[in-house]
Order: sequence, then structure tokens, then C-alpha cells
Amino acid sequence: MSTVASIPRTSRVSIFVRGRSARRYAPLTSLLLVLPLFVTFAIGFLYPVAMLVDLSFSTGLAPYQRLVEESLYLDVLRTTVLTAGAVALLCLLLGYPVAYAMARRGGKAALITAACVLIPLWTSVLIRSYAWIVLLQRNGIVNTLLQASGLSDGPLTLLYTQGAVILAMTHVLLPFAILPIHSTLRMLPADLTRAAANLGAGPVRAFLSVTLPLSLPGVFAGAVLCFVLALGFYITPALVGGPGSMLMATLIGQQTTVVLDWPFAAALSTVLLAITLLIVLASQRVVALSKGFSNGH
Repeated sequence: MSTVASIPRTSRVSIFVRGRSARRYAPLTSLLLVLPLFVTFAIGFLYPVAMLVDLSFSTGLAPYQRLVEESLYLDVLRTTVLTAGAVALLCLLLGYPVAYAMARRGGKAALITAACVLIPLWTSVLIRSYAWIVLLQRNGIVNTLLQASGLSDGPLTLLYTQGAVILAMTHVLLPFAILPIHSTLRMLPADLTRAAANLGAGPVRAFLSVTLPLSLPGVFAGAVLCFVLALGFYITPALVGGPGSMLMATLIGQQTTVVLDWPFAAALSTVLLAITLLIVLASQRVVALSKGFSNGH
């Protein structure tokens, strides 16, 4: 009794918490705890995907042959992949400095930067897409400023172009690149950069030799997240894009609502899903290699 009383109260609480958190449940109890997750995953994802794939083969291989033989659909698929890659690259180039500033700064500056990142994330995608229509239309703010400054003699065609689609999608998906990179940078010990400085490395050399390699897992995670989300983006390309900037999601929507060709729409969706799964599997391999490189470095 005296031994227990001699232990400080905070230590007794921490021992109790560690004991409760380290307790293992019986296999049946663990199965019952995760069963709702498995049921939700099976009903909400596996079953719809299985029905989608089955529908794509309901008329044989004709939908896939049509996709391969007609250049229009291959062009749309190529445009979708290239647009997603451009958006992911721009998100990384614009997001890394912001994430670095958020991780290295404190106080009000960090709070203001975080608010600028999170508030657009909480805003509807539809509202942000309409905001770009207001900015880029012929009588919009951008054209008005260009004409007032003398850089343009008349209104430029900024809206309903591929550039407008990439710009608007980059703005919408930028937080999804910033947050993983920021999370990785926050976990990096500050002693590493100080040690590099003590060894004679300048700020640029310390960043390229220490910070950048150790932040590669967050960089790859943000790039894959933006790329996968951009592959299936629908609202923004449909609002700010024109006929020449049609993406796969818009084409699938047309096949289901206008043409009513459900097997072909299912085939397009299956191809897009396969590309997404391949990108995710490849990214896992790249992240594993980057972690090994960081540890070896």
C-alpha cells in the first residue's frame, strides 16, 4: 500500500492509461468491431464496382472495341490523363512552398496561412468553379484589368479553354497537395537542418540534402491524391471547359444522360478505374522506394 501511495498521481494515471490502451481484444470481439467497416466497404464499393464491370461486358467486348477504334474517345482519355498530370504537377509546385511556410512558421502567420488553405477546402466546389467563371469571362475581372493596363486591346478568350480547366482544377485541388506535404514536414526534426548548418551546409544545400529527400513521401502522396481526384473531376471541367477540353467524367455523364448508352459508359468507367488502381499501386511502390532512399540518405 505504501508503495502505491509513493507513486505520483500523474504516473499512476499514465500507467492506467497505458494499461487500458495496450489491452488486446478477443478475436471474435475484434471481428465484431470491424464488421460494420467491412459491410460498408462491400455494399458501398465492391458491389457497385462489380455491377459496373458486369454491365460493361453485357454486350461483349463491343464497348471496349469502340473505345479503342474511335480516335475521339482515345483523345478524351489522353486529354484526361495529361490534364490530371498537369494539375498534379502545378499543385506540387505551388503547394510545396506553402506547406514549407506553414511547417516552419508559427504564431499568427501559421494560423493565417492555414486558414487560407482550409477555408477554400470547406467551400463548395460549385461555388469556386463559378468564381472562376466570373473572373475569366469576357467582361470579367481579369479581362477588365488587362484592358485597363493596356496589355490587351480587347477581351481575350480565357474561359472555356483547356488552360481555364487546368487553372480552376489546380485551385480546387491545391489543399490536397499542401496538407500531406505539411504533415510530413511537421514531423521532420529541426535538429537535422541545424546539424547540416553546423557541418557547413548553406540553406539551399541543407534543403536539397535533408528536407527535400525526407519530405518525398508527402510529396508523392499529395501528387497521387491530386492526380486521382483530377482523373474523375466532373463539375469544374463541365463549367469552365469547352468542347475541346472534354474529360472522361464529362463524357461518361453524356453517355448516361444524353445518349443513354449505359454499357459504353460502364466501359469508360471501368477503364478509368483501372488507370486509377494502377496509379495507386505504382505510387505505393514509389513511396516505399522514397522512404528507403530517405533512410539511406
